[in-house]
Amino acid sequence: MFIFVLLISLFFDYYLVKVIDTSETKWRKRALVISVILNIGLLCYFKYANFFIENINALLTNCGIKNIDWTAIALPIGISFITFHKLTYAIDAYRKVHKPLDKFTDYVLYIIMFPHQIAGPIVRFNEIADQILNRDNQYTIDNRLAGMFRFVIGLSKKVLLANPLGNTANAVFAMQITDMTVPTAWIGILAYTFQIYFDFSGYSDMAIGLAKMMGFTFPENFNFPYISQNITEFWRRWHITLGRFMKDYLYIPLGGNKVSKSRLLLNLWIVFLISGLWHGAAWTFIIWGAYHGLLLIIDRLFFIKLTSNLFKPIKIIITFILVIIGWVFFRAISFNFAIEYIGKLFSCSANSFTQPVFDTRFYSMLIVASVISFYPMFHLSFKTIETNWRKTILITRGVVLLSLLIICISDINGSGFNPFIYFRF
Repeated sequence: MFIFVLLISLFFDYYLVKVIDTSETKWRKRALVISVILNIGLLCYFKYANFFIENINALLTNCGIKNIDWTAIALPIGISFITFHKLTYAIDAYRKVHKPLDKFTDYVLYIIMFPHQIAGPIVRFNEIADQILNRDNQYTIDNRLAGMFRFVIGLSKKVLLANPLGNTANAVFAMQITDMTVPTAWIGILAYTFQIYFDFSGYSDMAIGLAKMMGFTFPENFNFPYISQNITEFWRRWHITLGRFMKDYLYIPLGGNKVSKSRLLLNLWIVFLISGLWHGAAWTFIIWGAYHGLLLIIDRLFFIKLTSNLFKPIKIIITFILVIIGWVFFRAISFNFAIEYIGKLFSCSANSFTQPVFDTRFYSMLIVASVISFYPMFHLSFKTIETNWRKTILITRGVVLLSLLIICISDINGSGFNPFIYFRF
């Protein structure tokens, strides 16, 4: 059924954008409004109807009123990112950023191109329109090799780092808070902190690599977010394409920086509240978005100025701890569990410091994940390589690439199903 919903919506959107491109101002705006309502409406129905009904029924139960009968709706794969791409296509056409595509098949290619369909990155229409029409210059042996290397790096992040870290995070978050020690709580949330980064950035690397092999250039989505010195910088480094989307298609239409300071801060908070809701139909995601919105407001009001003279590593540690607290809400099954978990993290009771025991692989991957996440702090660079060593480097890279691929395939064959975290968003 979902494929027919997708095809019908694609058909309507394609011709609505034709109207936007060729009609007068009045009809252009009407067509845009219809397109936005159509896409947001489908997203809200499939992604949030269950959540809305559940909360209404909870309210009715408290009031002693009979609940609403409801058949749970299945969530179509990739609907969030498909919606984002359809919106960018229509809005870019309305803003005359780039001329719409002439062929329906080209439009379908842009919307449901499989590398970015499930979990991004969000590729705006104007960034890829010319490549859809002609990618001869991009479809080269060098790009295919570079894409293959990037794909294997992403696969390794997911399989060799994110999966073992995720297994530990799942085990800890499945525990009762009363059975959890302080070190266990910290190890659990650190494992999840690195899991979500390497899982999601690994997917982005794989998507970018696959696109590169097919002659497309996707935008980068991560830039070592855990070395950020404040939350504002974190959001310039984490899920970069989502941040740019929210800025250009939500924050700026709300007024951007051209409003009063109080309205600007409110708009900023609204954007991140919506961002939290977009990540999932649960109160924990909404609270996570509100939490980051509040931190960004605090950054703008005084925090960046207040910490400007602090030693850089101290600022990074403070920001990292703030991000970790946010991840508790993101991972927790309920608000109450998240509050209790955060309380456990900062508990000082004497009987809470029993050393937890985890396997050697977990500790090894935690160390590797930490080194990879923070090494840019130390200004290490591997770009300056003597010309006469380049051939050796290329051969070495090929050997490493093949070795990682074999290890990843072996690991996948020996483990259960491990979907990417962002598949459910």
